[in-house]
Formats: sequence, C-alpha cells, structure tokens
Amino acid sequence: MFCRTYEEINARLKTGTAVVVTAEEIVDIARDIGVRQAARKVDVVTTATFSPMCSSGAFLNFGHSDPPIRMSHVLLNNVPAYAGIAAVDCYVGATEPSLDRGPAYGGAHVIQDLVDGKAVHLAALSPGTDCYPQREVHAEVRLDDLNQAYLFNPRNCYQNYPAAANTSARVLHTYMGTLEPGLGNVTYSSAGELSPLLNDPYYRTIGIGTRVFLGGGVGYVAWEGTQHNPCQKRTLDGVPIGGAGALALVGDLRGMSSRFLRAAHFRGYGTTLFVGVGVPVPVLDEEMLEYVTVSNDRIFTEVYDYSVPARSRPSLGRVSYSELRSGAVVLQGRKVRSAPISSLNRAREIASILRDWLNSGAFSLTRPVEVLPSERAVKELTADDTAPARQRREGAS
Repeated sequence: MFCRTYEEINARLKTGTAVVVTAEEIVDIARDIGVRQAARKVDVVTTATFSPMCSSGAFLNFGHSDPPIRMSHVLLNNVPAYAGIAAVDCYVGATEPSLDRGPAYGGAHVIQDLVDGKAVHLAALSPGTDCYPQREVHAEVRLDDLNQAYLFNPRNCYQNYPAAANTSARVLHTYMGTLEPGLGNVTYSSAGELSPLLNDPYYRTIGIGTRVFLGGGVGYVAWEGTQHNPCQKRTLDGVPIGGAGALALVGDLRGMSSRFLRAAHFRGYGTTLFVGVGVPVPVLDEEMLEYVTVSNDRIFTEVYDYSVPARSRPSLGRVSYSELRSGAVVLQGRKVRSAPISSLNRAREIASILRDWLNSGAFSLTRPVEVLPSERAVKELTADDTAPARQRREGAS
C-alpha cells in the first residue's frame, strides 16, 4: 500500500523536488490521471480561506512604565481591551466597539492599524498598589514598540458554515451580511473546495501544532476552535453538512499584512476581522488524495432562515457550493440569488503564496502534536428562567 511520511515530504521540499499544488488544481489532476497516480505524483495540497472571522483578537504586552502600573482598564483608540491578565498585558477582541465611534470602528481596526504601522493611543487606569503605584498611563504605541503582539483567534476556519436567508418581511442586518426580506437573497461564507478543513474532513493532518499561513505571516493551530463540533451528519465523501470543526489559531502580528488581515464593519451588526488562512495538507496516502479532491459539486450546506431564533432556526433547503457559486439557488421552488461574504480570489491568492513558500523551501510541514477531537457534541446554553432569576432581571431593569 502506498504511503509517505512528513519527513520524506519535508526532505523533498528542502531539495526542491516536491510537487505542490492547490486544492483547486488537484481536482483536475486527479480527474486527468486518476487518484492512484495523483497520490504518487503530488506531495502537498495547499488550502485557503479569506473570510470574516469574528472570534479573533490579539494579545499585547506594552512593557512597564516608571513608576510601574498594573493596568486594570485599557483603551486602545478608545476601544476597550480586557486587562485582567497581569500588569501590562491586554487582549483586544475584534468585535469590541469604540466608545466614541460606535460599531464603525472596533478592535479589528485597532489590530489592522497596528499591522499597518500606525500609532494607537493607549489609555490605562489602575487602582494603584504598593508594588504598582502608577494610576494612569497615556502613550502612543506602534507595533514595533510592543514586546509581544500576537493574534490569538479562538474560533476560525469553520469546516462548513451554513448559508443564510430571510423569509421575514423586513431587512435583517447580520454577521452574514444584509439579508433581504421575502427570501430575497442567500449569503454564504466559505471557499468551498479550497477550504482547509473540507480537505481534511477527519482531521488526519490538521491538528495542534500544524504550521499555517495566517494573516500574511506564519501561524500555528493552537487548539481546537471553540464550538468545535465534529459530530455532524456527513456525506459519503466525509464532508460534514454543518459547521463541524473549527480551529484556534495563533501567530505573530509582526509578520502579517492588512491584505490578509482586514477590519470590516457590517451594517447593523458591528465590526469583524477578515482573516486569511492557508493550510498545507500532505498527501500521505491515497485516502488523503481522495479527501483533497473534493469539489464544489460534492460539498453541500444548509440554508438557514435567520428570521427565526437560532435554536429553532429551520433549514430552507440543502445546496451545493457549485450552486451557490453560480449566483443563484433554488429554494422552496424559487430561484434566489446567492453571493459570498468571503473572497474566493483572496483565498486563491493565499493558496498560491503558500504553494510558493513550500516550493522555495521557506515553509515546511509540521506533524500535529495532538489530533483534534473527532467526537464531541456542542452544548447549548440554557438560560435561567426561574422566578428568582426573573425578579433579578426585572429589578435590574
């Protein structure tokens, strides 16, 4: 039985003899020469996505002032950051809005400003202690002024995110974009056959420690993503029909570019961060080759009605990414226009850059130190609706 190892592939990458192609290219290669021959010919397949990923943010360390301060409240360009992590560290979340500019500017914009080399105003307050007597600090900081500045995204790269529509009589403004009333449009957010976890549906090669392209620089899979939910229905190809897996990613902001890490404002929702991610998938055997040849016509997702509260939100139908990419899908006997909120062109660019990095020897594969969970169900939050809870809510209001 044919198989190859990470060490063998990395040795071929180092000598420039490895064959690296994108996830779109491998579909045609396998169609032309067959899975068996394609597995022996191709060493690595590059995958990518460029989508809004709200569950993103950055850890920053400012260094100590003189006299020192233990920052308890931090504002960055008047965007609140979480400071309950020691003296001069904070975490700025992508969706946190500005106190004075509202949802048009938020944590995502602070992160992009730093990546772009712009000055960000730091305002920090402290109660003051014997060891940290300073009570207030103001400074203009740039990325180069910080000791550490790294992206840490708890939930990125959903395996197969559902599409969205709206059957109500009013326009809905959501994190999936603007949804027109009366089933006026469908939006989706995926690179389809280029998407990382769709090319490794059972997480054989993508796991903790996997080196990735992140925001224009190098990053790593740090953990399973929050809401990682591999227990979804799957097609015969192993493709989940639903969100399924997710990745937590980490990487140094200093190597990143706002071409691949970009702030955005969604009307009626708020700020988000477009994140570019590219993951190399090693062709270890014929099974992996079969996985990476998944094509848009074999990837299906549900279209959910966002006018209904989430836990009871119905599916309006199941469609393929070929249908979504065509610009229209048929739902409830009607032809409904479809459009992505992610960028396929930017995903293609990332997959090509990662292919070039691998071919040049500038990037190598890492074997996961731990595989992602393959059996885990996501729990739902059950709100406390007891009489005392209602009284507390009513008293608070």
